[in-house]
Amino acid sequence: MNLLESLKQKISGDRLSTNETVLLNHSKDESFHSGRLPDAVVFPKDTQEIVEVMKFANQNNIPVTAFGVGSGLEGAAIPMRGGISLDLQEMNKILEINPEDFLVRVQPGVTRKQLNKELGKYGLFFSVDPGADATIGGMAATNASGTTTVRYGAMKDNVRDLEVVLADGRVIRTGGKAKKSSSGYNLTELFVGSEGTLGIFTELTLQVYGISEVIMAARAVFPSVNHAVQAAHALITLGVPIARIELVEGETIKYVNHVIGTNYAEGDSLFLEFHGIKGSVETEVQVTKELFTEFGCYKFEFEIDSLGRTQLWEARHNSLYALIHNNPGKQVMNTDVCVPLSKLADAIEFTRKCMKESELQGDIIGHIGDGNFHAGVLIDPNNPYDMDRANLFNEKIVNFALSCGGTCTGEHGVGLGKMKYQPLQHGEALDVMKSIKQLLDPNGILNPGKIFYS
Repeated sequence: MNLLESLKQKISGDRLSTNETVLLNHSKDESFHSGRLPDAVVFPKDTQEIVEVMKFANQNNIPVTAFGVGSGLEGAAIPMRGGISLDLQEMNKILEINPEDFLVRVQPGVTRKQLNKELGKYGLFFSVDPGADATIGGMAATNASGTTTVRYGAMKDNVRDLEVVLADGRVIRTGGKAKKSSSGYNLTELFVGSEGTLGIFTELTLQVYGISEVIMAARAVFPSVNHAVQAAHALITLGVPIARIELVEGETIKYVNHVIGTNYAEGDSLFLEFHGIKGSVETEVQVTKELFTEFGCYKFEFEIDSLGRTQLWEARHNSLYALIHNNPGKQVMNTDVCVPLSKLADAIEFTRKCMKESELQGDIIGHIGDGNFHAGVLIDPNNPYDMDRANLFNEKIVNFALSCGGTCTGEHGVGLGKMKYQPLQHGEALDVMKSIKQLLDPNGILNPGKIFYS
């Protein structure tokens, strides 16, 4: 009996597949990185089945790569050494909602929109919004963040506890329900962002928030990107508790208007959102409007109703796809650096200069309130000249970010694309990371070929 037949004895029904189409669907994510077919795809239904899969895989040195919905942008879900793609989408139950403690416990296959639809019945919401309707497990695996991070934090700030199946099949819990603890090592933050290289998440306990009495969105248009960045920095410095503040370049808004059918002013813009009670929000909006005029803001418009706000954030989230739509046959290489706020204007100015020098078309968007921005350039992955220019562009941006104390990835994760920058960013600390990996996964079966070169 071969290994696949042995595994079928542990996974009943059609939850183990070697169908060519299923394998192909699990061979890559939304990044430009080349795919790799797994040997089999397993759709576990509970923690115990994952325990059985991990014990079997560990005993037989079979690679296991966790898979959510494939919305990642750095190749973290690509099974680089074949083996088992562990699709967690059937583990999609919301197990417990605890409104009194502002906590929710979910399985890893629950998606962001699914969770917020259910939480809305209790007047609650989960804050982390990376744009894609990703699974909660995948978001935790990459320490996702997004448009609301400036106020509510990234995944690491909102995960209280994890149930994790280790490489040898042991099941551990990393935290608890309390808001803080000084007991032992912080295993929760160790596993959040580990990209499936240390264990498989089977349950996650998350912090949630009450939906504000008043939510108001706005668009502010500036004469240049630099004016917009400086205005955003001034707003954060002033201490206005902004919930979202996003940079969208004017050229990108042209694409968005064309593809989505909006009619936004086609200038370099900040998209904003304010959360709070009526009086406080009105004051914050007025203060923001007055402050922005000092930085040349020539148009400031509100979106008060939910339909207008939804359209605004759909436009922001779809900006990348609008760029691709206007350039059929191309893909986007997306940079993902994060820098200290004091260096943000310099970083974006440097990025725009490098983009011009590369002679590649692209745009700059970003979660400007926390120093994280994305410069996406259009490429043909099959064109070596395109790839050489794009890789050089990316390298320049990363090196600039690292030189001022930033990071090569603010939210997309390391995956495949950022491995080469790990020694430069972490130095000898990288050896400590490798030691942790060796301790928890001595056979190297968990998502091999990711984060650092083994």
